[in-house]
Amino acid sequence: MNVIQILKERGFIDAMTNEELVKKMDSPNKVYCGFDPTSDSLHIGNMVAIMGLAWFQRCGHTPVAIVGGATGMIGDPSGKTSERQLLDQPTIERNLIGIRENLKTVLSQGEKAPVILNNYDWFKQFSLIDFLRDVGKHFRVGPMLAKDSVKGRMTSEEGISYTEFTYQILQAYDFLYLFQNHGVTVQLGGSDQWGNITAGTELIRKLTGESGYGITFPLLVRSDGQKFGKSEKGAIWLSPEKLSPYEFYQYLFRSADADVITFMRLLTFMEMEEIRHYEKQMKASDYVPNTAQRKLAEEVTRIIHGENGVNAALRATEAAAPGGKTELNVETLNDIASDIPNFSLKAIQIVGVKLIDLMVNIGVQNSKGEARRLIQNGGVSVNNERVTDEQCTLSQEHLIEGALLLLSMGKKNKVLIRVEKP
Repeated sequence: MNVIQILKERGFIDAMTNEELVKKMDSPNKVYCGFDPTSDSLHIGNMVAIMGLAWFQRCGHTPVAIVGGATGMIGDPSGKTSERQLLDQPTIERNLIGIRENLKTVLSQGEKAPVILNNYDWFKQFSLIDFLRDVGKHFRVGPMLAKDSVKGRMTSEEGISYTEFTYQILQAYDFLYLFQNHGVTVQLGGSDQWGNITAGTELIRKLTGESGYGITFPLLVRSDGQKFGKSEKGAIWLSPEKLSPYEFYQYLFRSADADVITFMRLLTFMEMEEIRHYEKQMKASDYVPNTAQRKLAEEVTRIIHGENGVNAALRATEAAAPGGKTELNVETLNDIASDIPNFSLKAIQIVGVKLIDLMVNIGVQNSKGEARRLIQNGGVSVNNERVTDEQCTLSQEHLIEGALLLLSMGKKNKVLIRVEKP
């Protein structure tokens, strides 16, 4: 199968501008997708676009990623109910650095080297008059108003600014420039990008008489209708500096049964035969819950954070599990810190203090009697080691790397105690 057939089988294609694209993909092409620098990291919702480029790459085509140093200054109205906050140049430059790293992480794994370009490099040469005369004259206001991204905003209370209205012209010119200067023939984008993509194919046709092609993929939403990639704590970032491999892994591990197969198809390189095996397995009476989720989380974490990231996530997951046996260290405990209550105490409030007193002092037990009974019933662990002595007094040796202590009460209640620096 060529790449179009592969992507269709995986449910990756929402629409194509021309079915001729299937045959065209029998020979090498350059395929691009754009990413605007709205933050200093992409998030897991952007992974569908990156994986789309990666599949073309695996099938012998060259992936071209455009970071929107220019379009990022304007703001794409697609899918937005209000105008984006405009970013200043230093912020955009900082964001571009992070996004390039995200793209390289995935696209440097293939044989064909990725091409990463900044569209500010070709837009900065234009004066306003030159752009209106040489590019703007090829656009008609009627078709521009008919684009879904514009129509939805035209009828909203806020409306749409002229700045946002021109965004489709900028993206269309991106495609023309890449077609003429880099031999790019195909543009990828989410289903909300259809209007912008067809504006580009039409501009190529008008000015060159040749064909550019477009493919859109479905926007990924969870089975509960919520936008994929968002959690109670915010976006699920791809950069480890913004989100640890453990938290990334846990988001995927908590995927609903109704979502996990779709995510396997779109966010991993797993063979379809293996995905169908998991799909069948999940319907069996002897299925072990979360088996498919564990596989999904490992595969996607491996793509974004590498084998070391997977191992770190698994260590932290084991550390957070009731009775976990993994060796604890500061790095592992910091990974799980955001998922459990944290306390900061001076060393004198921990070292030399009885465990039952500490439990009452930080408020995890109401009284010494309750704490004592919990210990007697085997329900208390320090650093995942069960405590059976109700007279246990904490020492310096209990502090992991002299800085942290993990206290567990029962199967699910954990707290992390940090030693304040003098």
